[in-house]
Amino acid sequence: MQAKSGQDEYNQVKQDLQELRDDFAKLTRAVTEDQKGNISSLRDEIRRESQAAFDQVRQKGSDAVDRAKNAGDKAISDVERKIEERPLLSVIIMFLIGVLVGKLLDR
Repeated sequence: MQAKSGQDEYNQVKQDLQELRDDFAKLTRAVTEDQKGNISSLRDEIRRESQAAFDQVRQKGSDAVDRAKNAGDKAISDVERKIEERPLLSVIIMFLIGVLVGKLLDR
C-alpha cells in the first residue's frame, strides 16, 4: 500500500510541477504582451512629443523670420523716406561712401 501511496504522491508532484510550468508560461506570455503594449504606447508618446516639439520650433522659427523680414522692410522704408526727403544729400553721402570703399579696396 505504501508503494501505491508513494506512486500517487510522485504523480501528484509531477502534476503539480506541470501546472507550475503552465502557469509560469502563461505569466511569461502575459508579462511579454504587457511590455509590448507599454513599449508601443511609449513609442507613440515619444512620437507625439517629438512632433509637438518640432511644430513649436518650426513656429518659433517662422515667427523669427517674420520679425526679421518686417524689420528689414521697415529699415528699407526708412531709408527710402530719408532719400525722398533729402535727395541731394543722399547722393552726396553715397558718392562719399563709394569713394571711401574704393580707397579701402585699393590698399
